[in-house]
Formats: sequence, structure tokens, C-alpha cells
Amino acid sequence: MGYHRAGFEVVGVDIQPQPNYPFEFIQADVFDFLNDASDPDLCPGHEGRPCLNEFDVIHASPPCQRYSKIAPDRVRYPDLYEPIRTRLSFLTTPWVIENVIGAPYASGFVLCGSMFNLPVRRHRNFETSWLHLMGLRCDHANQGRAITITGHGGGVESKHSKKGVRAEWPEYMGMPWATPKECTQAIPPAYTEYIGKGLLCSL
Repeated sequence: MGYHRAGFEVVGVDIQPQPNYPFEFIQADVFDFLNDASDPDLCPGHEGRPCLNEFDVIHASPPCQRYSKIAPDRVRYPDLYEPIRTRLSFLTTPWVIENVIGAPYASGFVLCGSMFNLPVRRHRNFETSWLHLMGLRCDHANQGRAITITGHGGGVESKHSKKGVRAEWPEYMGMPWATPKECTQAIPPAYTEYIGKGLLCSL
């Protein structure tokens, strides 16, 4: 949604069905796209799906459980960050990889809900092939106790965070079309709107 608000036409790809996704959606293993894009001979007409080389920008959000501090038994989850970055490196298309703090990114910049007047913090790093956006800082002091949104009911109450109301998670995230469960695996659209506007300037 953030990229759409910034002015992009968006196509989503995920191995799992996403019935509430608000744009064109293709259910597929994203590695099919990435593998084909690194071999131009495989790209045209592959199973009737578009090739990555047809897009102006690629945004990847590998599952974060492998790197998340709150995930139990993290070694059970595959490391998908490095394989995705390796495949994207074959492309000349600008790319962005989003993930939690602690993922094996080489560089990037961090965005936080407090930068966009949201009640959630949700720090995420964005590694890019094109630039490092600057100029935003966390504003935790004015945000107060942030709302924690996780897959386990909203996290634990602390002096820094509160659980909030689960039914209101889509409102907190700026995602009224989504379910609370979908919000646990998402980032606020304000983040990608900010990145998208920077991308348009770069492009």
C-alpha cells in the first residue's frame, strides 16, 4: 500500500494465499521468479507469469523468524535473507530488502512507527541497492508506551510497551483492509510510502 500511495503499480508474490491483499497477487514461490531473472533464457513466458526484469523496483521481505529475538527455537527456520540477496544481486533492477533488526543485512537504514506518528514502533531495517535514505529519527519520547503487535496476542506489558486491543491492530498499523493476524507479519505502509517517494526521485 505504501508503494501504491507513492505512485507505483504494485504486484505481490507469496507462496501462501493472501485473500485480503489489495493489489494484483500471484501465489507462487518467489524463488521461481528470482531464479528465472538470473537466467534470461528462462524468463519469457515462464508458466505465464511475469519476469522480474519487467519491473522497475523489487521489494523483498523474507520471513523474519530466523532472526527475530522473540521467535522460539530460531534455528528451526530457514535463512532466506542471504539466498534472496544473492539472487537479487544478479539484477540491474533497484531492490529493497526489509527485515527485523538482527537479520544478516550488510547495510541499510532503520524505520520506526514513531517517525510517522504511529502508536507502534516496529523497527525494521531496509537494505537497498540504490541509496540510503536519511533524515528521520525515532521519536519514542513523544510516542510514549508503544503498542506491541506479535503473533502471540500482542506481547508482554512493560514500561516501554502495551498490548493494545487486538481487534484494533489494523488501525494502529494503518492497514484497515487486513486482519489482526495479517498485521503480525506486516510493516506499516507509511514505511514503504517513504521509501517509494525516495525511489521515484532516484528513478
